[in-house]
Amino acid sequence: MPELTVNAIAHGGEAVGRIDGKAHFVAGAIPGERVTIEILKEKSRWARGRLVDVLDASPDRIDPPCPAYPVCGGCTWQHASYERQLEWKRETVVGQLAHLGGLTDVEVRPTIAPGPQYAYRNRMDFSVANGRPALHEHRSDRLVELGGCPLLRPELAKRFAALGDLTGTTKIVLRSGVNTGDILIMLEGRIPAQAKEWNASVVAQSRQGIRVVHGRPWFEEEIDGVRFRVPANAFFQVNTTGAEELVRLVTEAAAVTGDDVLLDGYAGVGLFAATVGRSAGRVVTIDTGKAAFEAVTGNLEQVVPGRYRSLLGPFERVAATAKERWSVAIVDPPRSGLGSNGVAAVTRTGPRTIVLISCDPASLARDASLLSDSGYRVDSVQPVDLFPQTYHIETVTRFVLG
Repeated sequence: MPELTVNAIAHGGEAVGRIDGKAHFVAGAIPGERVTIEILKEKSRWARGRLVDVLDASPDRIDPPCPAYPVCGGCTWQHASYERQLEWKRETVVGQLAHLGGLTDVEVRPTIAPGPQYAYRNRMDFSVANGRPALHEHRSDRLVELGGCPLLRPELAKRFAALGDLTGTTKIVLRSGVNTGDILIMLEGRIPAQAKEWNASVVAQSRQGIRVVHGRPWFEEEIDGVRFRVPANAFFQVNTTGAEELVRLVTEAAAVTGDDVLLDGYAGVGLFAATVGRSAGRVVTIDTGKAAFEAVTGNLEQVVPGRYRSLLGPFERVAATAKERWSVAIVDPPRSGLGSNGVAAVTRTGPRTIVLISCDPASLARDASLLSDSGYRVDSVQPVDLFPQTYHIETVTRFVLG
């Protein structure tokens, strides 16, 4: 089996080294280590291998606490110290901004760790295999049955342990309002008889929509003094402590005043509109999700009554034709980023400040390049670790006009 000396972490979380000049990617290794690998896939310019043995271990290597690691694909970095994980995330952002965005003179701040490195997820989506919650293997369609998950918030870990036999159920989603105590469980497929004993709201999702089995079809969460209603199938940040940190960072970066019209693009249930937007003269939200759109009005009415307008539809189309002229914009697009149409839409009214929340450094780099072409410069880049033990990175980037 070939030996590989690892020298970096690639975007996507795998370690990378070179053999005879060809890049070899392998999960579970750490830069500085010498390892043996089994080649799983080989192309003309790169190869992917499976870690077989660590010949020279890094001082940052630790024993993963989860017995399902590394077979389960839910985590990628449990084998490395948390301090090193934070460094890798910053380095990835720096590298992608330079490589894809052509931005080499941008200062990227050290990664913020807003909360615990385990027991942080207020939402987990599981498939079901042999009556048990399961996640996919790394880079595979195969399912791994789980006896628990160390990423779950304690209140969700308690519900997980009490689920019982889920035979006939195909998917199960556990959600919690960390600051309110609300628990919601969403199911697809058969509804287990024991669902009434879970001490949670339970809903069934199908092609026909959401049906209440027990309780109500939403939960509530409180962030920065604002109580949000979150429908069962609506997006909300999966790390509550991280969401609180995002609100703090975005508030600081947006620097909204009473003279501003604030745009919250890809608004969801209005996390930023209802918190950062309290200081604005007027707030405009845009989101394509019907469930979130129905909830955002109530969430905003309690904090900015009469000073908001909520619009439903694809951001690129709606923002391009909206009658409002925003002076500050907050955009939190999906992993694919804004793209050229999104950048054209958000810059249409010439806002003095754009705050971009990104969950992918590659799309951040592409969007930063497009925004630069539109007359905006990067003022600050702040990585935030909303997803410890994984390679996923959240960033808050402030762009200013001129």
